[in-house]
Amino acid sequence: MKYKEIMAAIAVATIWTACGGDSTGGGLDFETVKVEKTVGITGEAGAPQCSVSLQLAAAKGEPAERTKTINETVAQQLLNIEGVGLKQAADSFANQYTSDYRQNFAPLYREDRGDAAKRAWYEYHYNIKSEARQGRDGVTVYTADVDYYEGGAHGMNQRIVMNFDNATGRLLTLDDVFVPGYQQQLSERLLQALIEKTESEDLADLKDKGYLYATDMFASENFALGDDAITFVYNPYEIAPYAFGLIELEIDNDDLKELWK
Repeated sequence: MKYKEIMAAIAVATIWTACGGDSTGGGLDFETVKVEKTVGITGEAGAPQCSVSLQLAAAKGEPAERTKTINETVAQQLLNIEGVGLKQAADSFANQYTSDYRQNFAPLYREDRGDAAKRAWYEYHYNIKSEARQGRDGVTVYTADVDYYEGGAHGMNQRIVMNFDNATGRLLTLDDVFVPGYQQQLSERLLQALIEKTESEDLADLKDKGYLYATDMFASENFALGDDAITFVYNPYEIAPYAFGLIELEIDNDDLKELWK
C-alpha cells in the first residue's frame, strides 16, 4: 500500500505589499508563492504525518536583476537553498523535507508504534508565512514567521526579518546603516531598552529574571528599519529562555542619530 501523500496545487496569488518612497521613484511589488505538501510516515492508514506549508512573498516585476536578487536571498535565508528562484526553492524544500522525514523516522516509528504515548513525537510540521511592507525611505522590510515541530517537548516559533534596498534589492546589514564602531553603543542602548521593557532595575535584576543568562546583550542582525524606529527581534533562547517567547526591542531613530550613516 502506498503511503498517503497529498500534494496541493501550487498557486501564485498576487498581492500588493510595498510601493513608492524610494529614491528610484518606484517601489517593490510582491506576489505570494504557496506550496503545501503532506506525507504519511508509512503506508499505513492513520499513521503520523509530516506537513509543509509555505506562503512566501516573492518579488516581481522590473528590473529583473533586482527581483532575482531579492528572491534568491529569501530562498537562501529561509530555505537554505542557493542559486534558484523562490518558487523552485520552495518546491525543492517541501519535497526534500518530507522525503527526509520518511527516510529518517519511519524505522524509528515502526519500533515505537505500539506505544501510543510516543505517537505525537512523529507528527511533524514546518510552516512559513511571510510578508513584505514599506519600511523607512528606500527600504522594504520582509518578515517571515516560522513555526515547526520536529519531535521533542515542544515546537519552535521564530521570526526572521530582512531589509532590502528598494533600488538594488540588496540585503542590508547593520554595517550598512550604522557608522563604524557602532556596536558597543548600540548594545548599550539595547540593554537599556530590555531593562525598561522588563521593568528591571539593572543587569543583575535582568539576570535574576532569566534574561541574558548565557550571553551578553548584542545587536541582532534580525532587525526592521521603520520610519520612526528600528526594531530588533530576538527569537527564543537568544537572550532568554524558550518560555519567554519572541522578544522585540524598539529604539526611536532619533535616539540613534549619532550612529546612523
